[in-house]
Amino acid sequence: MGQIRYSIPEEMAKGSIVGNIANDLGIELKRLVSGRARVFTSDDSEYVGLDREKGQLIVKQRMDREQLCGEISACSISFEVVLENPMELYSINIDIQDVNDNSPVFPNNEIDQEISESALPGARFSLVGAIDPDVGTNSLQKYVLHPTDNFQLNVQSSFDGSKNVDMVLKTPLDREQKEHHYLTLTAIDGGSPQRSGTVKIHISVLDANDNAPVFSQVTYKASVLENSAIATLVTTVTATDADEGSYANIQYYFEHASASVKALFAIDSETGQIKVTGPLDYEKYKQFKIKVIAKDGGLKDSCEVIIDVTDVNDNAPKLTVMSFSSALPENAALGTVVAMINVQDLDSGDNGKVTCSIDRNSPFKIVPSLASYYNLVTDSALDREQISEYNITVAAVDGGNPSLSSSKTLMLKISDINDNAPQFELETYDAYVLENNSPSLSIFSVKAKDDDWGPNARISYFIDDGTLNGVSLASFISINTDTGVIYAMKPFDYEQMKSLKIRIKAQDGGTPPLSTNATLNIFVQDQNDNTPQILYPVQTSGSVVAEMVPRSADIGYLVTKVVAVDGDSGQNAWLSYKLHKPADRPLFEVGSQNGEIRTVRQVTDKDAVKQKLTVVVEDNGQPSRSATVNVNVAVADSFPEILSEFTDFTHDKDYNNSLTFYLVLALIVVSLLFIFSVIAIISVKIYRWRQRKLYYKSANNLPVIPYYPTMCSDGTMQHVYNYEVCGTMDSRMSDVKPRPYSQSTLVSLSRPGTVQRQKLDAELSLEVRMRENTQV
Repeated sequence: MGQIRYSIPEEMAKGSIVGNIANDLGIELKRLVSGRARVFTSDDSEYVGLDREKGQLIVKQRMDREQLCGEISACSISFEVVLENPMELYSINIDIQDVNDNSPVFPNNEIDQEISESALPGARFSLVGAIDPDVGTNSLQKYVLHPTDNFQLNVQSSFDGSKNVDMVLKTPLDREQKEHHYLTLTAIDGGSPQRSGTVKIHISVLDANDNAPVFSQVTYKASVLENSAIATLVTTVTATDADEGSYANIQYYFEHASASVKALFAIDSETGQIKVTGPLDYEKYKQFKIKVIAKDGGLKDSCEVIIDVTDVNDNAPKLTVMSFSSALPENAALGTVVAMINVQDLDSGDNGKVTCSIDRNSPFKIVPSLASYYNLVTDSALDREQISEYNITVAAVDGGNPSLSSSKTLMLKISDINDNAPQFELETYDAYVLENNSPSLSIFSVKAKDDDWGPNARISYFIDDGTLNGVSLASFISINTDTGVIYAMKPFDYEQMKSLKIRIKAQDGGTPPLSTNATLNIFVQDQNDNTPQILYPVQTSGSVVAEMVPRSADIGYLVTKVVAVDGDSGQNAWLSYKLHKPADRPLFEVGSQNGEIRTVRQVTDKDAVKQKLTVVVEDNGQPSRSATVNVNVAVADSFPEILSEFTDFTHDKDYNNSLTFYLVLALIVVSLLFIFSVIAIISVKIYRWRQRKLYYKSANNLPVIPYYPTMCSDGTMQHVYNYEVCGTMDSRMSDVKPRPYSQSTLVSLSRPGTVQRQKLDAELSLEVRMRENTQV
């Protein structure tokens, strides 16, 4: 900020150069262009313009000093040059030098003057002076009267520099000799070249009126408030006349009053009272000078009335926003200029002293700059998320009593910066999805919010890269980047995967972007999608397995145990066992929880040797799933008895009648081979048994109930079995079948042509059973 003053003559042509502010103020031309330099005037006048490209002030409008300043000799105009980005202000003053462009001008082309012939030499007659708007040496300097036979001029300068012209009678007039006199009065200024103006004076000689009116004062001074009402008395002028009769009848009037005087004041011709006739405005006219004439018919006198207009506080301050940034980033530094304001008050003194202020609770303050200029600056940190818009009211109050004020409201928007990361509603989410879901199923939705605005608050959702058992998480789930809806990419299988933990990222659209993470736990819920699996007894199409029950078996005798498992969990894996279509007097029952088949009564002769039980294994799902298994039971006390009935067991499949013979023959051959094998094995085992006689004695005391593996945690049996190995000469025909330990279980026959063998750990059990059968 700075100031500079120039001096130019008035009446310069449009486009003339006033000065180069770029050089005089040390401003680079490119700064004038980038800062959009412009001229600002408080009264909106445009006498001077700015050429930003050249840095020159040029005349935009012809300046007439007389029009601008009137009678004031020191004439100047002032304005400011404003630059933006950043804001700068320079004050410019231009002094307007007067040139001699006006000639002295008389108000009238001719002056009519009546003079009594009785006027004595030395009598003074006031003349209307010429007016020259120029000032200094260019103003009116002297008067010349021609001819000067009877009159001469007397010019006197008043205290304000104006000249009063009186015509003085040199020699007495004689109306009888010459009734009319014609003179020429010339006014000459001091310019170069000189200018002049003339007026004709016509003098009519009247009959004797020896005494002229005389004012009590040469100059009257008065003051009046600018808001005075119409008809307010300002002052009263008085004059006296020593004559009598009509020559003493005095009339008062304004002589050559200006239009403004005629519009605002009037004088009573009889009393000499001067009153207000129009609205006074101190800001327009601060003082009036009025010439008053007192005339008694032929003679007259003059005086000057000076009326000072007193200022009252009738103008409110005027606020002009020179520059304003309607949007401000929320990270603006302290002291950032938001607006530059010009304040004007046309009143004077304390009435024109203005104080500016804003609301104290806002994060802004107003500080003075140059005279009559204020800057609105930031005073504390801004946060758009708390307040996004401010209505800043700038109030200007003058020092009058009572004071007047005005205000202007500035609407300032706080622009957003990306200073807030997205925030999820929760840090951890739990989602539950049933297995076997359809692909692209919407399983969950997450939502984050961002306190920022616009692109900075536009949130996108992503799944962080990760793997599960070496497989990318993207193969299991996907997320809609716009809505946060999470979809399953494929069906889940509870039996393979019970839960899935992923990390979701919410990222805004700021530069640079900000993000935050949340954890999503996906729990796969089990469905009853697995049918119970029968582990024992093993059902094959090529062999028949029978369980032997002696006819002497007691009630509750354990025949065998049906072992099943279910791949589901929870109640979907809770298995129950029941017999399918039990007989009227059933011999057996199955434990609903453990699958154990036991006798429910004593065996009678009516009971068939061959018993076929169908056990239904059912889970507890909704709806439930089930599986069936056939258990063949032989009710007999000896092995041959079993063989006699064993051939009657039928297979589930129908065979061709042509194969019946071969099947029967194969059965007989296999039976014989089995008997010989059993005899050979018994012989070898007896030998070993004798060596371990003590052990066999202990074995006689072993309980009948077989050993079962402990229950699994989910209610099903562990897979702990012994194995039945059926081997042939051709390894492709071999068969391995798991079975639980049971002393009553007898493997009867395998496929035709096979020889039944057992593992070494089953041999002892077989010997014990054979020994028991022999004892029976």
